[in-house]
Amino acid sequence: MIGADGGGNGGVIVMASPEWYEVSYTINPWMRPDEWGRDRDGARQRAQAQWDALADRLRRAGMTVEVVPAAPGLPDLVFPANSAVVLDRRALLARFRRPERRGEEACFLRFFEDLRRRGLIDHVQRMPDGIFQEGAGDCLWDSSRGLFWGAHGPRSAPESLDHIAGFFDAPVVGLELITDRFYHLDTCFSVLSGGEIVYFPPALSRESREAVAERVPPEQRIVATEDEAHAFSLNAICLGHDLIMTPPPPRLRAMLEERGYRCIGIDLSSFVLSGGASFCMTLRLDHTGGRLTADAGGPSAERIGS
Repeated sequence: MIGADGGGNGGVIVMASPEWYEVSYTINPWMRPDEWGRDRDGARQRAQAQWDALADRLRRAGMTVEVVPAAPGLPDLVFPANSAVVLDRRALLARFRRPERRGEEACFLRFFEDLRRRGLIDHVQRMPDGIFQEGAGDCLWDSSRGLFWGAHGPRSAPESLDHIAGFFDAPVVGLELITDRFYHLDTCFSVLSGGEIVYFPPALSRESREAVAERVPPEQRIVATEDEAHAFSLNAICLGHDLIMTPPPPRLRAMLEERGYRCIGIDLSSFVLSGGASFCMTLRLDHTGGRLTADAGGPSAERIGS
C-alpha cells in the first residue's frame, strides 16, 4: 500500500521508507559498510531520525510526500531519485546497472502504476530492457532552458539519451561522467530555479564541460570546490529559492545566499555513508514544461563523449 502524507499547496514529491535501509555492500566509492556495522541499531535510529527531518521539512514547505514502502534486501530503495525520470505527468522507469539494485525495479513499477491509477501521473513506461538508465539521478530537468541534462558513464548508457528525448519530446544534452566517485549526475551537478548551475567540473569530460559553457552563461555557472562536492552540497533539493541540502561549507553557502537562495541544512550523514543525500532521497512528480510544439523540430539528444 502506498502512503501519502503531508499536503499544502505545493507540489508532489516521492520518498521511500528507510525501514530496511542499511549500508551492507559497496557499489560506489562512498559506501562505508564497516562504519555502519559498528553500531547497527544506532545507525538505523539515526537514519530514521534524519529521514523524518527531511520529510518534515518538505511538508513544511507545502509538499505532499508520497512514500514508497520499504522492502527487505533492497537497502538502496530509499533513494527514489534513481527510480524514474518524470516530466509532464509521464514517468520513464529506470533500468539499474548494478545487480544489487535491480530488485528495486519491480517495487517502483508497482508504485508508479498505483500513482497512475490514482490519477497522480498519466503514463508509465519502462526503459527498454538492457539499456541502463538510473532515473533523475542521471537526468536533471532544467526548466529555465527547457531541456534535460542527461548523464552517461558509470551507471547510465549513452543510448538511453535518445529514449529520454523521444519519450518526453524534449531536448537532452548528454554529459559524460568520468569518475566513479561522481557516479550519478546529481552528485556533482545541480540546477537551480533561477537558472544557475552548481557543478564540479572535474567530474565531467572536457567535451561535457564545453557543452555546459555553451548553454549556461558565466554569471550563471557556480563552480564548486572538491570539498564542497565531497560534502554532497550539490545533491540538493531546490524549491523556489529554498535549497534543502546537507549543511554546505561556508564559501558555497555565502555564494548561494548572495544570489538570494536560502540554504536549509539537514544532517543526512547516515545516507551520505551510502553515497546519497537529499536529492537522491526524493523524486519530484510535478516538473512541467517538456512537451514541444509541432513546429519545434522534434526532440533531440546530443551525446557528449560517447
